Amino acid sequence: MKKNVRLNTPFTDQKPGTSGLRKSSKQFEEPNYLESFIEAIFQNLTGVGGGTLILGGDGRYGNRRAIDVILRMAAAHGISRVVTTIDGILSTPAASHLIRTRKAIGGIILSASHNPGGPEGDFGVKLNGSNGGPASETLTSAIFEFTQNLSEYSIIESEPISLNQAGNYLIGGMTVEVIDGVDDYLALMQQLFDFDLIRNFLNKDFPIVFDALHAVTGPYAKQLFEGILKMPLGTVKNAVPLEDFGGGHPDPNLTYAHELANLLLEGNNYAFGAACDGDGDRNMILGKACFVNPSDSLAILAANATCAPAYADGLVGVARSMPTSAAVDVVAKKLGILSFETPTGWKFFGNLLDKGLITLCGEESFGTGSDHVREKDGLWAVLFWLQILAVKGLTVSEIMAQHWSRFGRHYYSRHDYEEIPNVIAENLFDRVESSLSQMVGNKFAGREVTLADNFSYLDPVDNSVTQKQGLRILLNDGSRVILRLSGTGTKGATLRVYLESYSSANGELFLDPQQALSGLIKEIDDLAEIQKRTGMTRPTVIT
Repeated sequence: MKKNVRLNTPFTDQKPGTSGLRKSSKQFEEPNYLESFIEAIFQNLTGVGGGTLILGGDGRYGNRRAIDVILRMAAAHGISRVVTTIDGILSTPAASHLIRTRKAIGGIILSASHNPGGPEGDFGVKLNGSNGGPASETLTSAIFEFTQNLSEYSIIESEPISLNQAGNYLIGGMTVEVIDGVDDYLALMQQLFDFDLIRNFLNKDFPIVFDALHAVTGPYAKQLFEGILKMPLGTVKNAVPLEDFGGGHPDPNLTYAHELANLLLEGNNYAFGAACDGDGDRNMILGKACFVNPSDSLAILAANATCAPAYADGLVGVARSMPTSAAVDVVAKKLGILSFETPTGWKFFGNLLDKGLITLCGEESFGTGSDHVREKDGLWAVLFWLQILAVKGLTVSEIMAQHWSRFGRHYYSRHDYEEIPNVIAENLFDRVESSLSQMVGNKFAGREVTLADNFSYLDPVDNSVTQKQGLRILLNDGSRVILRLSGTGTKGATLRVYLESYSSANGELFLDPQQALSGLIKEIDDLAEIQKRTGMTRPTVIT
């Protein structure tokens, strides 16, 4: 039976222009909170009546309850079919693939990405459009406007369906199709890469380890590595998705995936290691005593793309987010292909991908992808690396040294200062922004400033303009410093400082990045007064 539930107060938490909502688990448990946001989605998403919707999440606390609510609300709004997965487990890239292959009107992905889970952690709801990528700003703005005057939502009263096995169910007049969320995705990967070559390479004394961090990629990685590629049992660690990610932080970096990092950087048992985040769209790549910076990873994939069957004919173009190092730009120039610098956010890459202007794209925040889906894709990146290693017959460190000797090295690091009180973070940011106009032509860390601005982007596809995307200080030797305030956390603000210094192929290629960047680190701390204003003597996370 359908019913309309009246709301006492309007829902106003979504930020304009964002494709989802990320808050604490406790907030999502408040009466009518989740329902209000879903109502705004269904009232504005095109094709709801009679359409197909993809639904799933990363398995964190609240995932099952949210699926039940969304299914019953979808039925109340006339959706014809919802495709969801066993146990509700669906990675973000796999969801993007299903949206595209099922010709769905879109998808709702339940995840707070790399944020911690559990009753004391975070939860999130993200909307993807019919192209498989994050919802457009036009749609998300319409959803936001609708939430400002939301007075009721519609839902059907029905018992929860079982998600324990594949099958078809009915809620009202709507079909719910429960599928194995792993199969379609791994079938796609086998179209892109040479699994026979990779399998033979790995089974000739090239031991690897993958850490799923008790998040969504566990079932995918178990079937991929220990099943299809026939690696030993135990190759995939922390493979079972848990509601609280085992009490860990599902963010694949050297700080939060430190157990994996120790196995590769301090141990001798593995030649290759990788991890993915909560919803499976980010990746970290490691070799023996070797960490691959995400910016370098994108450049290396681009430079060696023809090793993979899917990209054997070469690339059309590449794109990177503005804070990502310019390493891939150097590759693009030598390959004679297009390159784009975009704001942070995969929807900007989606426009370029849909228009056929690029093939590969990536962000410094451990996200890389291609035209096979419209999201970043963690396991895809891991397989791409294994494909290159198998073709070249080299180690990770040898691949990196070979790349730097050809293209030069972009020393790069990101310093995150987390949970800064919002007022302090905003004042610090404003202080630097107000100084930019006086910086051009002056010295910064001993080098001349050639440009200092707050980055804006003119989209070459839809001619939209996106402003205030981060403070840039560009120096005459190719070095850069970027400052951004991030909204991905739920407690205070995160200040991200991006540091980059370029050394040509004839220069010094094997310094420690923090040593190579020490002058820039000191100069930006002096300018922004980071330690003085935040009281933090070092970043929370260094990558």
